[in-house]
Amino acid sequence: MEITGQQTHTDDDDIAKAAHCLKAMSHPLRLKILCVLGSDSICVQQIVDQVGTSQSNISQHLAILREKNILGSIKKANRVYYFIDDARMLMLIKMMQEVFCSSH
Repeated sequence: MEITGQQTHTDDDDIAKAAHCLKAMSHPLRLKILCVLGSDSICVQQIVDQVGTSQSNISQHLAILREKNILGSIKKANRVYYFIDDARMLMLIKMMQEVFCSSH
């Protein structure tokens, strides 16, 4: 997106990508997973412990986030570690945490 003076030029591809990501994030559990991950790289069991649902449920939601290119993963020994693979997503999550999760 380019901002020049008072005019805003928005690339349709950027809008489509933003809508695509926001749709994937819109599920409460997926948003919670993203907030738990933040800038860290953690394994499924750590996510399960912090989010509080079953491993199979977490794995399904992680698969959706990976499919939408929001998460990356790396396998170390017998564990898979997930991380947010887009700096813009990290910025968005940080802003949402500041807006919605800060104490009043």
